[in-house]
Amino acid sequence: MNSGKVLLGILAGAAAGVIAGVLMAPDKGTNTRNKISKKGDDYVKDLKGKFDDFLATITEKLESAKEGVHDLVENGKSKAQDLKHNIKNSVN
Repeated sequence: MNSGKVLLGILAGAAAGVIAGVLMAPDKGTNTRNKISKKGDDYVKDLKGKFDDFLATITEKLESAKEGVHDLVENGKSKAQDLKHNIKNSVN
């Protein structure tokens, strides 16, 4: 199973449990709504942080791959030049 789906399921279950717990608590409606709103904001901030970390990781890997491709192309050009030089010397 995809770890992203598992994490999302766990977060959704935790959020549902918190909301159910707050709704069952004997408190004024205004206080309950404020608690739900605050918890929702906390979850959004947490998810945003995790998403930002994920994007940073993906960006690093993409940059690394791009550098690897660049190095591979440069190596290929160098080998092609060497081969061209060797062929030219063989013909002469």
